[in-house]
Amino acid sequence: MRQTSFEGFHCSLARTLEAVGDWWSPLILRDVFAGVNRFDDLVEDLGISRNLLTSRLRGLVEHGVLQTRPYGPHPNRVEYVLTAAGSELVVVLMAMTAWGDRWRTPPGGPPMTFEHHGHRCRPEVTCAGCGQPVEAGQVQLRAGPGGRTAPGTRLIGTRLG
Repeated sequence: MRQTSFEGFHCSLARTLEAVGDWWSPLILRDVFAGVNRFDDLVEDLGISRNLLTSRLRGLVEHGVLQTRPYGPHPNRVEYVLTAAGSELVVVLMAMTAWGDRWRTPPGGPPMTFEHHGHRCRPEVTCAGCGQPVEAGQVQLRAGPGGRTAPGTRLIGTRLG
């Protein structure tokens, strides 16, 4: 169980981690994106306990990352689908997977590959303004319109000024 909530932090990253920052949520989102979107299938694929999966799915739905959709003849049976926010987050997870393929590759190589418009691709973060890959050493942080000294940004708020 999480000890600290980031919900009150004045930081977009902290608030994102509040929604999806445990070990299981990114894997659940990966599975839903891959078409493993029913409860029992998620339990089987991930080896996660049913009550932990229930908790994580509830949180992902409450934070607007997943939504439920009824299936079959029983109205209580639902499958999970990505929302628009969830679809955008999957792209971030693809970039994290590419990082893992480079720096933490399992024995035997990457367990999955990505294909984009019929060709194999390696997801990366690019600048929407110039189209170039974003590298940490080339980016400067500046205070944004909502920037202030607050929980989660006590020092950053004064240093970005």
